[in-house]
Amino acid sequence: MGINRELIKGSTSILILKLLAERDMYGYQITQELKTRSDNELQLKEGTLYPMLHSLTEVGAVEWYWYDTDEGRRRKYYKITDTGREMLCEKRREWKEFSKLMNVLIDGPEEALS
Repeated sequence: MGINRELIKGSTSILILKLLAERDMYGYQITQELKTRSDNELQLKEGTLYPMLHSLTEVGAVEWYWYDTDEGRRRKYYKITDTGREMLCEKRREWKEFSKLMNVLIDGPEEALS
């Protein structure tokens, strides 16, 4: 069935920040990690990923650096900053509140609390 893209759109930044909080990654690696962890349900396209990385860089949540691999390839790696870690904490709090509210509205208060 798949997940509606509109539902995913609002959660892209938290997913990227979460992955970068675990380790530095390059763009393709981020997309593959999301795909793997979601059992192929989340397939983030370059047209979504790179503008989001750019936005996160602009607000100081993410920084990037070049890394030369052993094979001679140059990759642009992204890493989370202290600002990004604070943003991730805030977004996680918001997500928990939002999902709790949605569960109450959709399932009713009895089921949402169980």
